[in-house]
Amino acid sequence: MKILLLSNNNNAQVLYDKLTRKGCDVTIYPNAIDVPFIESFQPDLVVSYNYRHIVKKDVIELLGKRIVNLHCSYLPWNKGASPNLWSFIENSPKGVTIHQLEAGLDTGKIIVQKEITFDEDTETLRTSYDRLNEEIVNLFMENIDIISSGEYEPKDQIGKGSYHTSAMLREFLDGESPNLDMTVTEFRKQIAEITK
Repeated sequence: MKILLLSNNNNAQVLYDKLTRKGCDVTIYPNAIDVPFIESFQPDLVVSYNYRHIVKKDVIELLGKRIVNLHCSYLPWNKGASPNLWSFIENSPKGVTIHQLEAGLDTGKIIVQKEITFDEDTETLRTSYDRLNEEIVNLFMENIDIISSGEYEPKDQIGKGSYHTSAMLREFLDGESPNLDMTVTEFRKQIAEITK
């Protein structure tokens, strides 16, 4: 199977390694794509995972069920940027979702998802982020056959959920970057001080 893995993040390397061990022909591609590129590349499946470019509607229409997105949140919660941090800031559901790609950001129909719980006294912001990435890669590998065949029944996202941008996080944290090695409990205490 020829897979185009769209990513601008080193997290994609783990997925790349697992797919190549499975015998897939995988290319990691960080740049924007268009219809002529897809027509010349001829992928069996396109996987967007931590990809910073917006995939245009004509590309999505060309690929149909052959393009999916891996998102480290329990959609419809925490669409957009920094879903892990926002799940703790807003105490919303945590998890990972594989969904069909559509023109809206993280709004596509859900193929498969998994809710995740954390021990917030021991888990740090960094380890929780790493765990979500591990979980989404595992979820993809467990479901690759049904995803690549397109023989799945996608489900609508239920409810409005939430959406965030990088600018919203900077504004909320007053331009500060959180210490990723603090526990989630410590981060929640910091958030409580901010929101007093």
